[in-house]
Amino acid sequence: MDYGKTLNLLQTDFPMRGNLPQAEPKMLERWNEMDIYRKVQESRKGKPKFILHDGPPYANGEIHIGHAMNKILKDIIVRFKTMQGYDAPYVPGWDTHGLPIEQAIANGGKVDRKKMSVHEFREYCKEYALQWVEKQKSQFQRLMVRGDWDNPYITLQPKYEAQQIRVFGEMVNKGYIYKGLKPVYWSPSSESALAEAEIEYQDKTSTSIYVAFQVQDGKGKLPEDASIVIWTTTPWTLPANLGISVHPDFDYAVVLADGKKYVLAAGLLEAASKEIGWTDVQVLSQLKGSELEFVLCKHPFYDRTSLVMVGEHVTLDAGTGCVHTAPGHGEDDFIIGQRYNLGVLCPVDDQGHFTAEAPGFEGMFYEKGGKLVTEMIQESGHLLHMTTIQHQYPHDWRTKKPVIFRATEQWFASVDKFRQEMLDEIKRIQWTPNWGEVRLHNMIADRGDWCISRQRVWGVPIPIFYCRSCNEPVVNNDTIEHVAQIFEKDGSNAWFQLDEQELLPTGTVCPKCGHDHFRKETDIMDVWFDSGSSHVAVLETREELQWPADLYLEGSDQYRGWYNSSLITGVAVKGQAPYKGILSHGFTLDGEGRKMSKSLGNTVDPNKVCEKLGADILRLWVSSVDYQSDVRISDNILNQITEVYRKIRNTLRFLLGNLYDFNPGTDRVAAENMNELDRFASAQLNRMIDRVIKAYDSYEFHIVYQTVHHFCAVELSAFYLDIIKDRLYASAPADAGRKAAQTVLYDALTAITKLIAPILPHTSEEVWMHIPGAELDSVQLSEFPEVNKALFDAALESKWEQFIGIRDDVLKALEEARKEKIIGNSLSAALHLYPDADTFKLLQSFEQLDQLFIVSAVALHEPGAQVPEGAHSFKGLSVQVVVAEGEKCERCWIVTPEVGLDEEHSTLCKRCASVMKQTAGV
Repeated sequence: MDYGKTLNLLQTDFPMRGNLPQAEPKMLERWNEMDIYRKVQESRKGKPKFILHDGPPYANGEIHIGHAMNKILKDIIVRFKTMQGYDAPYVPGWDTHGLPIEQAIANGGKVDRKKMSVHEFREYCKEYALQWVEKQKSQFQRLMVRGDWDNPYITLQPKYEAQQIRVFGEMVNKGYIYKGLKPVYWSPSSESALAEAEIEYQDKTSTSIYVAFQVQDGKGKLPEDASIVIWTTTPWTLPANLGISVHPDFDYAVVLADGKKYVLAAGLLEAASKEIGWTDVQVLSQLKGSELEFVLCKHPFYDRTSLVMVGEHVTLDAGTGCVHTAPGHGEDDFIIGQRYNLGVLCPVDDQGHFTAEAPGFEGMFYEKGGKLVTEMIQESGHLLHMTTIQHQYPHDWRTKKPVIFRATEQWFASVDKFRQEMLDEIKRIQWTPNWGEVRLHNMIADRGDWCISRQRVWGVPIPIFYCRSCNEPVVNNDTIEHVAQIFEKDGSNAWFQLDEQELLPTGTVCPKCGHDHFRKETDIMDVWFDSGSSHVAVLETREELQWPADLYLEGSDQYRGWYNSSLITGVAVKGQAPYKGILSHGFTLDGEGRKMSKSLGNTVDPNKVCEKLGADILRLWVSSVDYQSDVRISDNILNQITEVYRKIRNTLRFLLGNLYDFNPGTDRVAAENMNELDRFASAQLNRMIDRVIKAYDSYEFHIVYQTVHHFCAVELSAFYLDIIKDRLYASAPADAGRKAAQTVLYDALTAITKLIAPILPHTSEEVWMHIPGAELDSVQLSEFPEVNKALFDAALESKWEQFIGIRDDVLKALEEARKEKIIGNSLSAALHLYPDADTFKLLQSFEQLDQLFIVSAVALHEPGAQVPEGAHSFKGLSVQVVVAEGEKCERCWIVTPEVGLDEEHSTLCKRCASVMKQTAGV
């Protein structure tokens, strides 16, 4: 029987033909029938827990490539932690409240918002969100993400909302929640306050103006025929101007410029003069900013004064060092205005239109009003210069429209009261990458109080009541728990369906005046409070989870979002961060490093990638990139990944094909009975296992990818497998050398299959189903291979690594001989080797050099022997390639004079003839 031909036939007909787009859905069906998630969790019951808490994606649209990268990274971690022996449950979640869903319903044309009650509209929002939850769920499952998909957490679930109410109540109890009039980011397009996490910066062209405020009362410090010069890029806020801020320690100059007197910071005089266009400037006097305190100026177009104040927030970065101050439209303005009792003027309504408090501009949208403001200042002679500037300006991250600062009454979480505790917690967290610590530290250190109220309806209501008699807010442990229990049973829609008496505990009275009639708060909570409460609502309520989580993993934008809000609620409620570790990833860019957009046509749809190439290809791409920075993806990149996948797959297929007659229970050969080559391969295998597991532990999946690929393509395919093919194909089936090689192949196959299982779940499972002797139903139920350090042999490995360098030179000589038509394939060649003393000593220690070089004969000449002309010379070695003498064996293809010596097998060499006789009749 010709075992070589039989084995080739087996490899040709063997399973694992690829076809991922067709095969993966069938594998998903198999896993669903097995209930693989439950099986895995049961197999790890009682093991140490590892909890990766899922940051909830927004249920509003198809998943994009960023979603795919995020979910695949999480899945890789959960799978490898499971295979390391941890109990690592994965509970996926969704964020389901907020403005985008409101807008989608309102703009969809299917419902008339004005003809329905709030709770009816909310039901439409709920239905819309849940539809997208189901859609995204199937898309994430198609990415081969394993999780408790039958029991996800969803922020609109009644039990979740109840826990969120309790988090809010605990923060109230600790004195962290208050209502105040403060400037906040306000989105006219959303008609709602926004938190910092809901702001993104985009380029905007703004009007830049220099305005003269004439001195009315110089307090003996300034002449009253002078004007203080301010600079602003928001002319529309001038109707709200109540003062001018200067720095107490800066020098301010009184100058005569083109015949008029002006006051501005001496350090900006040159730049401002050039910008304004003054040609003749003379400094008349100079004084400190502190001396200007309480000077009064005339408002440029209203009959009121503007007070000069001193504040540390004034800089010399740009402008004049004299800052136009409108307490109703800026945080610094508000703070200094409070200090000087200016009051708060905010003459702009929810939609961004001027109110009657801005005479002459009533009803105008603020941007249009700003143009009229400039015209009025110009007509009155107070406009010194006008131009436009391009700068980064805050926008609503949902509507993409500019936002404004606007003072309104809002509910806030007082971050100041526990800021230091949060900064201390940040130091205790494990950061990947390390710079994440500095980033979140700076954000927490610099952030103001958190505005948690929103003027919308699709969200969790702020559970506060107001006394109808004295307007006192009523919120305490009893009211919070009563509302929480109602929400736990009926959901937060109950707030809009029930009246106040039903929502309050029996006998509730106003603690201030004793009145017993109340009205409900109409604002809802910021959606970041929703998701920021998930560590309590999910980790503490699910039996299989635990608090705090071991890891949060999201995009780098979540330092200002989920990481931030979770830290605030965690420290506020429990005095500790809700996560032990943070791992963040960058954004996905196209192949040229550009941001993806539909208008550029450079988006990559993960659903289409799965349909065309398969999820395993997409997952392999995720593992290949250094995800801690921004990453690139394109069709060309995916094609390159497909080639790598094919190499790994074909290696596994080769290993499987050559184990068809191997029984690991009876055929294994102990390491001490192997030859040096097999022991070297075993050492390399265990070195690879060690590197890969360490890379997994440090979340460096690109190193896993590189290491496995290199091992398959170079250490196995290009070296070990290449050399042992003759042993596998031509030796007798039970030959000890063949079984030793199969032992190495079996160990390599099982190890690689397990090691790639977190990244390539379909491919690894397909291999596992055909591994001889595999007892477990799924590779997912197995554990990572252990590193067998007993197989490490530094001297042996060093010796063979030196040989590989020599072999590379020999292969170059053989390739040149092929090009020169001296030989065909390598088995038609014989080698004459002319080494120096060191190389001779090394080569002399190897047996069967002809098999190691895959040629038919090798002659090793003593050092100093004459090197024939035409030999190829390398460092320490010259190589002459000649045509081997003899005939080609029909079975093993080796060229040798021994072919035909056996009359019974006249076309075979002596070795093959002997094997055929041994296996006759098999």
